[in-house]
Amino acid sequence: MAETLWGKGAALDAVIHRFTVGDDPIVDLSLAPHDALGSAAHARMLGKVGLLKPEESRTLVGALKTLHDEARAGRFTILPEQEDGHTALEAALVERIGEPGKRIHLARSRNDQVLLATRLFLREEVLALGAGAVKLAEAFLDFAQAHAQVPMPGYTHLRRAMPSTFGMWGMAFAEGLLEELEALRGVWARLDRCPLGAAAGFGVPLPIDREYVARLLGFSRVQRSPIDAQNGRGRHELAVLSWACGVANTLEKWLWDVQLYSTDEFGFLGLPDAFTTGSSIMPQKKNPDVVELARGRCRELRGLAHQVEAIAGGLPSSYHRDFQLLKRPTLAALTSSRSLLDVLTRLVPVLQVKADAAARACDDTLYAAHHAYTLVAGGQAFRDAYRQVGRELADGTFRPDREALTATHLGGAGNLGLPQAREELAAARAWLDDTHHALATASARVWDLNNPSP
Repeated sequence: MAETLWGKGAALDAVIHRFTVGDDPIVDLSLAPHDALGSAAHARMLGKVGLLKPEESRTLVGALKTLHDEARAGRFTILPEQEDGHTALEAALVERIGEPGKRIHLARSRNDQVLLATRLFLREEVLALGAGAVKLAEAFLDFAQAHAQVPMPGYTHLRRAMPSTFGMWGMAFAEGLLEELEALRGVWARLDRCPLGAAAGFGVPLPIDREYVARLLGFSRVQRSPIDAQNGRGRHELAVLSWACGVANTLEKWLWDVQLYSTDEFGFLGLPDAFTTGSSIMPQKKNPDVVELARGRCRELRGLAHQVEAIAGGLPSSYHRDFQLLKRPTLAALTSSRSLLDVLTRLVPVLQVKADAAARACDDTLYAAHHAYTLVAGGQAFRDAYRQVGRELADGTFRPDREALTATHLGGAGNLGLPQAREELAAARAWLDDTHHALATASARVWDLNNPSP
């Protein structure tokens, strides 16, 4: 069995080993490139402050770059007996460069090592999720623009209520995503602090330079308190997953609507054959499995977020091994979120609007409130106009003027606010692009040994 980072030569019980290792050899593969990047920044800092010889630091960075690239390409492996990615990374360094590989762990703990790798991973994932949300929001805006004047009933309590349009309906979900994209900057700010140097939660009695590592990796600041760095395990994962749940809450409503409006009983929407599946027994069936599974993914995300919250909550301060269990639900939730955004971005543009069926459902009763407002414009008090329309509906004499009034205020059927929404979307895209470029520049700086300081 490979020696663990904490091993002191004593034999390990195989059953206990398997239980404590869990699925880390698989889960940590997602963190491996980030672990290599963070380790390279650590090696550069150790060289800068004189805790490593310059040639040792350079050798470590060069070897870590190779391991980083292998991990990105899926060629890095973690053996079950190695316990986790940290052991595998250090073992690979020792195997390839010898003695300098044994020095990489100086002035850090597995605790802040995994904190940093996770933080780097979450930064990357947040930008990817943001980019996916931008694409989906753009698809909704395009749908809203293409169907801005196509009428459909608006519903409350799942009963016909007031006139609406497919444009208003599509615009609602673009707006929801735009709001989440604004909130994403707050999530980013929570991640934008470097935990390395916290060690086991109490710092290290060595002259390390935490600010240097933070600048080198593109963080705007250091996470000052070592104890808080450990207390933050789960807090930052939950912040990201809570954001993903907010996006899912918006999308779940759209998915429910699509499921409902595409039934034969409504007939307002159609799904392309490529987005349906069949029945093993009923030849006529074209099932909306994609819509149903996507809706299920939204609820799955909430469950995974609750799992992270449950694991991280209810613990005293500082580090506890419970935190190891945060990785699997976090990775599963992020994978599910990316898949959800990708699938819906493909579905929205090909959704078939059946305008004739929707128009037939727009009967006179939808215009009850509009007719009351027409009477108000003629001088009646609203409550009197409301009662008059109610009497006309009851005795069958209600005949509204459908063209009398239109909602031309911002957001109404006659003024969806598409230019403003596209402007906000462009700003969100620009922020994501700029932030992604800044991180790419920081990563390149870590590997550039000719660049002595950030």
